[in-house]
Amino acid sequence: MTSCIFCKIVEGSLPSEKIYEDEHVVALMDVMPVTKGHVLLIPKTHRENIYDMTEEEASNLFSVVPKIANVLKEEFTPAGMNLLQNNGAPAGQAVFHFHLHLIPRYDETDGYSSNWNPKVEEFPKDRIKEIAEQIRNRFGQE
Repeated sequence: MTSCIFCKIVEGSLPSEKIYEDEHVVALMDVMPVTKGHVLLIPKTHRENIYDMTEEEASNLFSVVPKIANVLKEEFTPAGMNLLQNNGAPAGQAVFHFHLHLIPRYDETDGYSSNWNPKVEEFPKDRIKEIAEQIRNRFGQE
């Protein structure tokens, strides 16, 4: 993927502030950080989004998350941390190479906000139960 910015970072043709690298993933500082310590974790293999990743690729990537998160926690002492990952433009994905944001949180004024608008009226308990059944059936579970 020669036009992919993250592929160029992985291959070394674009500079970045890498903080961690192994045979499967690269962690680097976000160039437009929301908070101090905002890190991106990307697979070295180009995958547009979570739907394209194999279970093994996802396992390799997510197994590194606690390591990165704990280093950020020890170094910057955040009050919490958000993990953010967007799939597709309607979900806010802007770079179409899977990437997971680790966003240390310091307080409610630190620059990050998550807009959450529950649709309680649209999804009463019986509708949630119906949706759960629909999903369970896809897994072959009752």
